Amino acid sequence: MSAHPHPSPGAASAALSRLLDATASALQAIRAGQSGTAALAATDAALRPAVQALLFQVLRNLGRAQALRRLLAPRKPPPRVDALLCTALALAWEPESAPYEPFTLVNQAVEAAKRSPARHGSAAFINACLRRFLREREGLVAATQGDETAVWNHPAWWIQRLRRDHPQCWQQILQANNAPAPMVLRVARQKSTSALYQKALAAINIESTAVGGWGVVLARPVPVQRLPGFDEGVVSVQDAAAQMAAPLLLDGLDAGKSLRLLDACAAPGGKTAHLLEWAAALQAPWQVTALEVDVVRAERIHDNLRRLGLSAQVLVADAGRPEAWWQQASGGEPFDAILLDAPCTASGIVRRHPDVRWLRRESDVAQLAALQARLLAALWPLLKPGGRMLYCTCSVFRAEGDAQIQAFLAHNTDARLLPSAGHLFPGSPDKHGALRDNGPGEHDGFFYALLQKAA
Repeated sequence: MSAHPHPSPGAASAALSRLLDATASALQAIRAGQSGTAALAATDAALRPAVQALLFQVLRNLGRAQALRRLLAPRKPPPRVDALLCTALALAWEPESAPYEPFTLVNQAVEAAKRSPARHGSAAFINACLRRFLREREGLVAATQGDETAVWNHPAWWIQRLRRDHPQCWQQILQANNAPAPMVLRVARQKSTSALYQKALAAINIESTAVGGWGVVLARPVPVQRLPGFDEGVVSVQDAAAQMAAPLLLDGLDAGKSLRLLDACAAPGGKTAHLLEWAAALQAPWQVTALEVDVVRAERIHDNLRRLGLSAQVLVADAGRPEAWWQQASGGEPFDAILLDAPCTASGIVRRHPDVRWLRRESDVAQLAALQARLLAALWPLLKPGGRMLYCTCSVFRAEGDAQIQAFLAHNTDARLLPSAGHLFPGSPDKHGALRDNGPGEHDGFFYALLQKAA
């Protein structure tokens, strides 16, 4: 059975019904188009950590839960009732991974229905569906095995696109997406090394392994307040794939020259900070400008840089409209290097944001690819001859990666593709080497293309 503690009678069980109710409310909000972050922000702060854990498990099993609900109740119940029913099914369908005993989950889901005025009269319906599920679990689960969305817990269009884009490893990508991502840190190279930081972690009994050049993967996530030197800017939380951006763009640049660098879509500031850390470690007089179109998200860049003791020119502007900001950013002079971490479907970071797969629509891929193409076209003229542009997305879809760059190269004969990472897939290499791209080890899904303009 589950390795998680089961609730004790009385207060603990009552608390579980509240957690299930809050989790179902968050699921309903996501189904209505709200992000998981926003849905959790609306949850009682005292319940939020536990609700997030349950919600993430629900989202990772939602395809199966919805298929089971259709068998148990072919006529879809009202949204609020359906959310609670699917929450219980997602958590209970596989006893080995259930956070609580399935019978306990069923009992407490019924209690949650009884206590909510919005679900008046729904407790008997939920009780009947879930009791039948417990009686007929094996047969009901078997009946959903022919449903790809139930098996892989991704929308059908998403599965089909991955199968077409990556025929050799689409199954491994989907499997990785359904596992929680580890907590990964970036060590500020001007302040420490990954080896030294691992020793500091070991001294307070936090297990870790090195990844990439300056990354550290924790065996178990911990609050950032427990991390040695976090407040002093020794480390930041950043996935190993995202940590590849700064070295790919900056490696080999002249540290003795005053170069102009642009981070075109910078929030929340992790890559901006990494560019600045790289410059500080080399004592390079490089000037970094960070753009962000959203004023609230731009403030997060300031917050991150303040903690790290770094500074950059941060402008609230649309990177795709240089006429509104280029003069202010660089005096109208071209940039020596540009980082374009373009808006995308986020299909590579589903492990960290399991709501993404259920929020995205198939039409979003083409719309975002068009935005990426517009940004590439707008920023390329701002790059000096001989300069570099690093294009990246946290996506595994070819339309946002390789296909995007091939189209750009076809229309820009002054662009040359330099050796770079290409498509990276989420997770770690398995024992069969199925994900051979994962040279640095554990990381999210990403795409990188390093372009150089003809001199």
